[in-house]
Amino acid sequence: MDSYYFTEEHELFRTSLRQFLEKEAFPHIDQWEEDRRTPRDIWKKMGDLGFLGLGYPEEYGGSNLDFFYDVVFNEELAKSNSGGFCITQQVVQYMSGPYILKYGSDQLKKKYLPGIISGDLISSIAITEPGAGSDAQNIQTKAVRDGDHYVVNGSKTFITNGVYGDFIVTVVKTDPAAGAAGVSLLVIEQEMEGVSMTKLKKLGWHCSDTAEISFDNVRVPVANIIGEEGRGFYYLMNGLQLERLCAVPAAVSGMEKAIRLSLQYMSERKAFGRPINKFQVLRHRIAQLASEVEALKAFSYHCCKMFNDKIYDVKLCSMAKLLATELSEKVATQCLQFYGGYGFMEEYPMARFYRDVRVGTIGGGSSEIMREILAKMIIDEVNYDAAPSSIVERSTSGGNGKATVEGSLSNGVPQEAPGFESILTGVKSKAEAADALGKTLKFDFGGQQIYIDGSGDTNAVSDVDNSADCTINISMDDFRGLVKGDLNPMTAVMSGKIKIDGDMGVAMKLQSLFS
Repeated sequence: MDSYYFTEEHELFRTSLRQFLEKEAFPHIDQWEEDRRTPRDIWKKMGDLGFLGLGYPEEYGGSNLDFFYDVVFNEELAKSNSGGFCITQQVVQYMSGPYILKYGSDQLKKKYLPGIISGDLISSIAITEPGAGSDAQNIQTKAVRDGDHYVVNGSKTFITNGVYGDFIVTVVKTDPAAGAAGVSLLVIEQEMEGVSMTKLKKLGWHCSDTAEISFDNVRVPVANIIGEEGRGFYYLMNGLQLERLCAVPAAVSGMEKAIRLSLQYMSERKAFGRPINKFQVLRHRIAQLASEVEALKAFSYHCCKMFNDKIYDVKLCSMAKLLATELSEKVATQCLQFYGGYGFMEEYPMARFYRDVRVGTIGGGSSEIMREILAKMIIDEVNYDAAPSSIVERSTSGGNGKATVEGSLSNGVPQEAPGFESILTGVKSKAEAADALGKTLKFDFGGQQIYIDGSGDTNAVSDVDNSADCTINISMDDFRGLVKGDLNPMTAVMSGKIKIDGDMGVAMKLQSLFS
């Protein structure tokens, strides 16, 4: 299977990276865990040797390589049996840096990308707040425009690299009244006046630093805005898929190592006069675990291949993240059990593995959020449409896939995704070609609307927010289904995807508009 996805060049890179890690990093992991910190010079060494910035453009010091080099990178780091070591650069390379690469100005790219590729700079992504985790659109950290600066006030928590890092890609509210449309991304340097960090004690990931960060009237240059003001929510939702995807090969590699270590221990440990790997119940348990990990590995490579080909599938990516993190917990629990009492001892590897994998079902979208995303796609037939300037536009060739943007599930309905103008144009085309409704009709998406005045000879379509004889409350995703013909209007009404306020007679004419 490996040869199907990996070229000789990929394997040469793997060998080189593995040799470096086995010499420069792995022998020191135990000490770094004790110190609760990974020294920065290891990242500088990796940057000097070209192990960082694999998919980033050469103009910033990157290697412009395909995504399977990143797969190798994550697999080899995971063999450290240290989630803290892995997550430090995963956050830099896949969770914070890409927002600057894809949406940042030339000024921001030139200022920050060379440093994260060389290993000189450590970045973080600050989304979660004490009162807002997966509900990203309801964050409370505010950035108020004051001349050439934003004044930032608020707090973030559970921020990896938040203590010993250099800058933070921070999710802020630039327009608190606008909901998702008021969210922006702002680069805040940790040395700026008013930024304070408190290091948190964690169950696992000991050699990475995790912080609670407070912003007290922090003045940040307007030039530090990433992309457009008010578009941060869409950038963020698009980028979360890469974060989830890069974690999957690392999880698989970690589980494979846990099984290998367990097999070695079981061949040496004796009970009742024979090695414990001769007991049928344990043999069958290993067989089951190995089978499940191998199946997940094949699925993860399939997802990575799609990503490499610029086909970015929210459903498969969410499935992979859910399965990988849940299976990691199962493997950790059962492998620790093979060790018996020794598995509970810190000097044995399963104790750390058990602690470190537990956060997987929480970070990057909890298992509950993953299941809700999948339920909406499978049961409610929700589709997540393409976002412009997607993070998946990597240095690969070919492919005609699409990037997808995942809506917030805070209120159980995916929020409006980019592309309103094109939707409005499509409605005009259909409505103006249909018979006049005889009355007025409004589609309300919870912030934007499409108004159809059919009281004259034709249906006139606009985006004005006028009162109407009939108001249709519907999510943007379901509305797209109506326009495309993928969703039957009557079925949508009966299933509750459409809520009607006003003249039902007007609503009954939806079929004539979208058939």
